Amino acid sequence: MIGLTVMPIMIGGRTAAEEFVNTGYFGDIAIKGYDPVAYFTEGKAIEGDEQYSHRWLGATWHFASAEHRDLFAADPGRYAPQYGGYCADGVSFGTVTTNIDPRAWRIIDDKLYISYDPGAAEGMERISTKVVDSQKHWSDVQNTLISEKLHKDWQHPGSR
Repeated sequence: MIGLTVMPIMIGGRTAAEEFVNTGYFGDIAIKGYDPVAYFTEGKAIEGDEQYSHRWLGATWHFASAEHRDLFAADPGRYAPQYGGYCADGVSFGTVTTNIDPRAWRIIDDKLYISYDPGAAEGMERISTKVVDSQKHWSDVQNTLISEKLHKDWQHPGSR
């Protein structure tokens, strides 16, 4: 299965991959501060603590423990949500959905998918074509994210 794709495109001195981590509309905290490792080790969504943080792909990731932080740091691709934490259901339609609910998640084929609500998360698991469709549309969504970033930087040159 296709995982998080990292393309080293330069935008304003930073790689585009940095923009592919969903940090919401403000700040730089990935997946609203939830611990990505806990989904795999605890089987539930657990809020992380900023004292156990790690920088990866231009975002700050929070963890519930130093052990979780260290597991992530050793193999972030194993634990990071697909599509940079953007709504996997939205990606399955080829759209960018920044608003997510970290409690709306599924692990499918050992990959973490986060959605905007529990119904969308259930759909990712129940409708097998959703994962295939999201993989198919991810490169288009990445292009949209790049375009939005370039447009934002052009309108607000000081935002780089």
